[in-house]
Amino acid sequence: MKEIEVWEYVLKWGLAKNPILILDPETWSDDDFKTMKNTLGRCLPSIRFFSLSSREFSQKVRPYQKLFDQQLYEELLNSYLDPGSVSNDNILRPRNIKINEIKIINSQIIDSKIVDSNIISTVSKRIDKMTNNDENYKKSYLPYKFELLLRGSRDGFTPKKFHELCDGKPKTVTFIKVKGTEEIIGGYNPLIWETSHIWGVTKNSFIFSFKNRYVVISKVKNSNYALDYSTKCGPQFGSDLIINSYKDSNSNEYTNFNVSCCKKRHYEKRIRDTENNFSIEDYEVFQIIRK
Repeated sequence: MKEIEVWEYVLKWGLAKNPILILDPETWSDDDFKTMKNTLGRCLPSIRFFSLSSREFSQKVRPYQKLFDQQLYEELLNSYLDPGSVSNDNILRPRNIKINEIKIINSQIIDSKIVDSNIISTVSKRIDKMTNNDENYKKSYLPYKFELLLRGSRDGFTPKKFHELCDGKPKTVTFIKVKGTEEIIGGYNPLIWETSHIWGVTKNSFIFSFKNRYVVISKVKNSNYALDYSTKCGPQFGSDLIINSYKDSNSNEYTNFNVSCCKKRHYEKRIRDTENNFSIEDYEVFQIIRK
């Protein structure tokens, strides 16, 4: 059964429970909406409204907007007007996917301690430059296998280890779990990482952040400063996602990453609300390979 059909059946059930209401919501008073909202209160959270098409939402849901809490309705509306403004992270998946199938999908697509297939789907759509006009935009999109190159908690948090494991590998995605928050930030590098003390030039990199239900994806705007290839840096994107460290005065080696912050310099959008330094709980770098 399609999700729009579920919604239509729920409405019919609600009308049957309230026979004084007629089908056309334009004739309903505020009290009528309150009555229907009380009737459907336990049903609404179980409906996958975010999986509806824009036409279904406009024709079948929008006339009933007074049934929804304001925050939920605004998130729904934003998901159609500006798809990048709402994360899939806490959105119910399509009804035909079972929980055990989700676990299988996650393990087949990515070996991660940080992200799942929802976030992978969102990042993959941006890599392939999908837009909300694409027919399959709201569906799960998993065309890539994500091969783990580095995990900080396993391999360490030094620039040396990052370059040792990740240099020379094209098309990589970095995910960083910010310590003490629900934030996951990172970026996509379509080129390779290298240690050359120059800037990597590309028009196709982007950085992102996921926090609760919200996602920000920021395209590079100054392609001449898209990537930082300095020895002291980890996966550093311009001067916008900064991951680097200082040298230890005794060993002359770079320490664990101790300069980590986000600014707005060479990419279009700010991906964090603050430019303050943050601590990395863990981070992972993957090479993507089309299946």
